[in-house]
Amino acid sequence: MVLDVYNIKGNKTKKQVKLPKEIFGIPPNEHAVYLDVKQYLASQRSGTHKSKERGEVKGSRRKLRKQKGSGAARVGDIKNPIFRGGGRVFGPKPRKYQLKLNKKVKSLAKKSVFSSLYNKSNIIIIEDYKMDKPSTKAYNQILENLGIDNNHKTLLTTNDNCKNIYLSSRNLKKSDVAQIENVNTYQLMNTNKLIMMESSIKNLTELLK
Repeated sequence: MVLDVYNIKGNKTKKQVKLPKEIFGIPPNEHAVYLDVKQYLASQRSGTHKSKERGEVKGSRRKLRKQKGSGAARVGDIKNPIFRGGGRVFGPKPRKYQLKLNKKVKSLAKKSVFSSLYNKSNIIIIEDYKMDKPSTKAYNQILENLGIDNNHKTLLTTNDNCKNIYLSSRNLKKSDVAQIENVNTYQLMNTNKLIMMESSIKNLTELLK
């Protein structure tokens, strides 16, 4: 499993990178991917939803009319849920949506997505590079040099905290940059082209071995 290494001008270099088969060559496990993405999306929910129930609504506890003999249905106080301004029945309460997932399942999910991207030839390896200052125009030019248009979602993985590269990509809606150790399954699933710096592959092998 070998891929050619490109430079930021889009030209193929003489170098090649050997991809670890235990990460990029396994049969994808769709259920593990589903569980990991589900956990990520659930953790993004704040869970602060709240509605007032009958005991929390402002109003008198006085019974509006007698229980029997009025000819109408029996009612309680003004805070009854059938009245306008009354409390809500079984309304939402603050809760946590976080799910627990084993480390081995999360690791399997990432390996599955990496394998799927490799099988579809959606991985591009580039030489390590740094930017002296943030420049969206310069970053967009790199993507064009690699044959990627603006309609494709891209994820660039780095080994170090390349702040200028991250700031350069921030104005492009479909471009994302992340350190390899912080990449999650949802980001990998949500990309059309995965661009990996040469050094990030070595770090990835240590993270998922």
